[in-house]
Amino acid sequence: MLLLLQEQTTWISLIAWFVFAVAAVSDWIDGYFARKYKEITVLGQLMDPLADKVLVATALVMLIPIGRMPAWVTLIILCREIVVTGLRSVASSSGIVVDASNMGKWKSTIQYIGLGTLIFPNDVLPIPFLHQIGLAIVYVALVLTVWSGIDYFYKLRKIFLEDEQV
Repeated sequence: MLLLLQEQTTWISLIAWFVFAVAAVSDWIDGYFARKYKEITVLGQLMDPLADKVLVATALVMLIPIGRMPAWVTLIILCREIVVTGLRSVASSSGIVVDASNMGKWKSTIQYIGLGTLIFPNDVLPIPFLHQIGLAIVYVALVLTVWSGIDYFYKLRKIFLEDEQV
């Protein structure tokens, strides 16, 4: 966040991208080893998605003032994240832990790629329209974000239906 608050020189953007990339890759590595060694805990199942949301939300918000992210995209993604976090919280209070779905994992991966592309400095690689490509990737992530949010609601609908029958 502090790096994206600075004037966006090539070096500042490159360092910001590196920090973002390390955080995103460490999230993947953490999940991989947790599954491989069956070290999955209830706390990890709840905290890992929150850490992902903080990373994504920070990048989304900080890209707005530097003109690389439309505010409406950020708003939709953040609203979905808040709603899904709320649904997971309600499920958790009912004794149900909801793992991240494959669609949710794809959504996160594509968000990371799109946001990383938007953070990466335009003038380092000879790729024309780099930030437009990043924005297109974020739009794909936006569709998956909304779709996976609907999927979570559908999977958790029985919690809400049970509450109505009581």
